[in-house]
Amino acid sequence: MNRLQRPVVVVSMVASALVLAAWPMAALAATQPRLGTATNFAVLGGSTVTNTGPTVISGDLGLSPGSAVTGFPPGVVRGGVHKADASARQAKTAAVTAYNDLASWGGHSMTGDLAGKTLIPGVYRFSSSALLSGTLTLSGNGIYIFQTGSTLTTGSNSRVVLIRGASGACVFWKIGSSATLGSGTRMVGTIVAMTSITMVTGASLIPGRALARTGAVTLDSNVISRPGGCGAITSAAATAAPRTVTSTTGSGTLAQTGGGPAQTSSWPGLVLLAGLTSLVGGLGLGLRPRMARRRV
Repeated sequence: MNRLQRPVVVVSMVASALVLAAWPMAALAATQPRLGTATNFAVLGGSTVTNTGPTVISGDLGLSPGSAVTGFPPGVVRGGVHKADASARQAKTAAVTAYNDLASWGGHSMTGDLAGKTLIPGVYRFSSSALLSGTLTLSGNGIYIFQTGSTLTTGSNSRVVLIRGASGACVFWKIGSSATLGSGTRMVGTIVAMTSITMVTGASLIPGRALARTGAVTLDSNVISRPGGCGAITSAAATAAPRTVTSTTGSGTLAQTGGGPAQTSSWPGLVLLAGLTSLVGGLGLGLRPRMARRRV
């Protein structure tokens, strides 16, 4: 390689590096939390677990350090019931580990209501409380982590919709204090709350888990179905540049920070840009020797 070729090669390499840095699925990705033995539990409380009505829990029910589990029957547990025993204590320790894992990742800052948004895999952080008053759409195969500094509250009949390969087993909610799922809410994912979880009449977690570290889990005619494994999937990097959240309502009144469009919406342009960069570099390598010969 002569001296005339070197600048072109350097420019081509720098441009290609910039293209790769803009790739939606960046290298520094968050992974799923370490649930350990808590994986087997659909419900896990700290002080009490109480139920009213025909709740159905598919998975184990546990309580530690408390020992008061009431309302079963009429509620049904399709799994084991562990009250302040070794299994419950181990699961509580695992839930603490999972909570700390979920809290450890940086994320895209969010404010306001999640309703009307379509999000791709990633980490989304609310500095205080989070609200879901309508429909949240999760689009794409990967890990979704939602962090709140305090509470999570969902309105009546709100829901989380999964499309384009998104899985409820790969959705996690780290709640700084308490979570309240309004009546008829259709939620997905593992909720790990510092204090308590309340599921109002008819709310469901399919699939999902309700894991409360220190407080009560309060149920009323709910359905909770423990998810399977998430698999070896990683999310978009928490440290990647913030991207625009799309709104399915088009109202423009919701917070439009953090998150991003569906994964496949941006990669074709990046591939084209990378191709053009390589083409320009190749042309430069071919033209430089000719120009040098003409000068001679």
